[in-house]
Amino acid sequence: MAVTSSHLRERVRRLPAMEQLLPGLQELSPSYLVGGAVRDLLRGMRPRDIDIAVEGSASATAQAIAERLARAVREHGRFGTAVLPGEPDLTVAMTRRETYDRPGALPRVEAASLDDDLARRDFGINAMAIGLRGEDFGHLYDPHGGVADLDAGAVRILHEASFVDDPTRLLRALRYEARLGFAMEPDTERLALAATEGGALDTVSGSRVGHELLLILDESQVGRAVQRMRGLDLDHALHPGLEADPALVADAAVVSEEVGARRSLSGLAALCCAAPRELDLWLADLGLRAEERDAVARAARVGPRIAAELREREHTPSELARLLRREPREALALALAMRAPADAILRWVIELSGVGLEIGGDDLMAAGVPQGPALGRALEETLARKLDGLVDGREDELRIALELAGAGR
Repeated sequence: MAVTSSHLRERVRRLPAMEQLLPGLQELSPSYLVGGAVRDLLRGMRPRDIDIAVEGSASATAQAIAERLARAVREHGRFGTAVLPGEPDLTVAMTRRETYDRPGALPRVEAASLDDDLARRDFGINAMAIGLRGEDFGHLYDPHGGVADLDAGAVRILHEASFVDDPTRLLRALRYEARLGFAMEPDTERLALAATEGGALDTVSGSRVGHELLLILDESQVGRAVQRMRGLDLDHALHPGLEADPALVADAAVVSEEVGARRSLSGLAALCCAAPRELDLWLADLGLRAEERDAVARAARVGPRIAAELREREHTPSELARLLRREPREALALALAMRAPADAILRWVIELSGVGLEIGGDDLMAAGVPQGPALGRALEETLARKLDGLVDGREDELRIALELAGAGR
């Protein structure tokens, strides 16, 4: 992969916001494009995010950039980083050295040189930098053989303790393999297996595992990542009840958009559906928001049942409503992945789920129906009849509902 400095300069200039950003960097501390953006530029791809490392104050550099781009700044003092949300997101960090008090702990950081900063990164393909100032603009720093790894299609760690120091790199390796179509080089895979068998993932907080797992499940080639997860026995290392079924996870992810489900949560439900009750506490430890956790847990429990019931026989619209209306969309995605009839679920999502009554409880109470269970049951049954085409219009709804409420008292 022969890319000259002039080519790199041109590719960097074409990045969003760089035309405004580069002049402002010239009077500041030495700065470098780092990480995945360099990897993607070398591959001729458009980076998802832009990371800038600064040999100096990340805060001062971030504030100067924010003024030029009219963006807000969110600073994270512990790691010497600042994030500037926008299109694309920009992250500014001081070049740093990391040390680990124990395996799996968050690192302690201190300011250091660019060489130290690149040496502490996860893989060779992410341990490169491009100078952004003066005569250094466009110069590629590649002290760890990242270009050779790109040419070889290899995901390679930089030192033997890498997976032990930060076991989330085990999951990150799967993500890069899937996204780039690469493979761990033999020594890296050997060390990954050793770290997995040695219980490395048990040393990491659940929220860090959850973050990396959701990133994997959002990948377009998630089936490839889950296949590798199973091959390395990483699923059982995460929890004995997890079953990494690549086809099921990939199918749940693919159909999630059709039913309005969240891709990563649908995939997580697919991972958990073999033993949903056993995995409740594990799910609760992943750092998900409460509604995300509840959606995954519910989907993992009911998705298989929905699929089984819909495969048994054809359902009327009101039966579909009773079966599906209270379920999270992730449950529908999982049911589709488990070969539930697509026409039934899509009919509910597209056509039936938006159907409602023109009347409400106030209308029935105004007609003399007392507030109570009979009122709610009457409305529910009237809606069921409307879904089945047996009720037409507001007057018909009110008449039927009043009859049902009277019969229910």
